[in-house]
Amino acid sequence: MDFEDSPEEAKFRSEVRAWLDTNAKKRVKREINADDMENGAANEMAASKAWQKVKAQAGYARITWPKGMGGIGGTPMQSIIFSQEESKYDVANGGPFAIGLGMCIPTLMAYGTEDAKKRFVWPAVQGDEIWCQLFSEPAGGSDVANLRTRAEKNGDTWTINGSKIWTTGAQFSNYGIILTRTDPNVPKHKGLTMFYIDMKDPGVDIRPIKQASGGSGFNEIFFTDVKVKDGQRLGEVGNGWTVALTTLMHERLAVGGGQGGGLDVPQLMQLARGLELEDGPAIKNAAVREKIADWYVRSAGLRYTTMRTMTALSQGKQPGPEASIAKIVVASKLQDLSAFAMDLEGEAGILQGDGAPMHGMFQGGWLSSPGLRIAGGTDEILRNIIAERVLGLPQDIRVDKDVPYNKIPTGR
Repeated sequence: MDFEDSPEEAKFRSEVRAWLDTNAKKRVKREINADDMENGAANEMAASKAWQKVKAQAGYARITWPKGMGGIGGTPMQSIIFSQEESKYDVANGGPFAIGLGMCIPTLMAYGTEDAKKRFVWPAVQGDEIWCQLFSEPAGGSDVANLRTRAEKNGDTWTINGSKIWTTGAQFSNYGIILTRTDPNVPKHKGLTMFYIDMKDPGVDIRPIKQASGGSGFNEIFFTDVKVKDGQRLGEVGNGWTVALTTLMHERLAVGGGQGGGLDVPQLMQLARGLELEDGPAIKNAAVREKIADWYVRSAGLRYTTMRTMTALSQGKQPGPEASIAKIVVASKLQDLSAFAMDLEGEAGILQGDGAPMHGMFQGGWLSSPGLRIAGGTDEILRNIIAERVLGLPQDIRVDKDVPYNKIPTGR
């Protein structure tokens, strides 16, 4: 690994720092307090949109994208450098736009018409329009290709009927990309077609799902005779699985790139410093210190694995399979770390909000972590991918691989 910037990268980093100094305030390092937890979501959307627009005007919103589309035609390494420097400033996060810009718009750019790109890319980049991803279904489990939402063509118009579930941010999205079944007479991976739709169109019914944590970030969506023009199709008819793989590749990178919503070793250490156990402060307890050390090592492993990817990008190479590891490690670490912190809190571990230590951030992390282990591909699916594509092990036996979708037994 090479931990140093090349001369060109150092020059770009200096330019980014100068721009951030002019347009943002430095983040002050301090411990989590009640105001952070209470106001974390307040005005988040407005602040995120404002900062997104500022970045877009400067070409920093999507650095690797072409000029005129919110980027500067830069390199992946330049994008990483900007993210590293941006994290040092007190600016709104890009959460509302992560799915659209990280998954949906790249798919539209790869398979959409030129008119669609001109219409949708720039408004999404500068935060005027938000997108969601409509893949998972109630009866599909973790098999994306086992979907039942159907699209039937009549002239130049498709009619969509069905439902999707676990769609993040659908309630405030303007548009979405949707994977449908257009031919049930062929094997399940071959009869799919992708479209983009207006989430405000007649027949689109969005119902937020109340989560155990009290939030409602996920949604179930029902489609009843939703009309979509053929010009809204992404890719060829029946080639939706290939298009979907483009989206899924970006999704797993985005989900694995996070570190558990800000919960990591520093927050656990803050908790341990403030808790008193029977034998004294928790931070001085040998078992607690051992756990902290374990998670520090795991975090360091993730960090240096990312460094390997960055080194490859910096040298103009394609990153290797190590990028697939982060998704599995991040999600399980968040769940284990949160559970340990709640155990450490004792009876207070069942509380949430201001009544809980650290204002309930570990309780929130524990409640959200199972979803993270599913989002972007379950642990089991990703382990299969690593086994097959990295280790060269044989594929799982798939008895329905060559069976027409409408001939697969449904269990009834």
